[in-house]
Amino acid sequence: MARSPLSFSRPKPCYKPQPKVLVICEDSKSGKWYLEDACIHFRIKVDVKVTHCGNTDPKGIVNEAIKQEKKYEKIFCAIDRDQHQNFEEALNLANTSRKVEVIASYPCFEYWLLLHFGYTRKPYAPAGNLSAADRLIKDLRIHSGMENYDKGNDRDIFQSLLDDKFANARKMALRTLSDAIESEEMNPSTRIHELLDFFEELSEPQKIS
Repeated sequence: MARSPLSFSRPKPCYKPQPKVLVICEDSKSGKWYLEDACIHFRIKVDVKVTHCGNTDPKGIVNEAIKQEKKYEKIFCAIDRDQHQNFEEALNLANTSRKVEVIASYPCFEYWLLLHFGYTRKPYAPAGNLSAADRLIKDLRIHSGMENYDKGNDRDIFQSLLDDKFANARKMALRTLSDAIESEEMNPSTRIHELLDFFEELSEPQKIS
């Protein structure tokens, strides 16, 4: 018996196609490696790229993101407040785009790592020859397992903190960000947990309604 042409037709897809996402990271080493490993952890099977675009200042990174808008459905810029002069300009520039979102850390990415060890809203500012980021990293090194933390050499920092500390950090980051917004003092705070939440959502198939 001959098969009807309709029997050869492909079934309609049940799930939405995964969006193309780009993450542009200010930090070409520790922060970049961390987010790359986070993508692996959440088993994201889409074109999620964590890349260092060569622009180390926030405004340059956001400009780069805007140039890439046609290629991606969502672009995140992971940047540090630190002592950048054009940080606020970068935030304002990102607000002009529907696709670009800034994932800011005050004063730096390492505040996210510090939150793996508990809640803290101790502000960080430059002192002497130390930047705000340097002073925060000194506090980070107090904790077990972080004594030798080196921003440029810790390739496996994600895996080393992937235990109950990871879940704790996500809770602490949400709490500290809420406190920062309420007090109108963003130092210290981070939005790294929001990017990780997005990764987790991206890993779940989305049914077509």
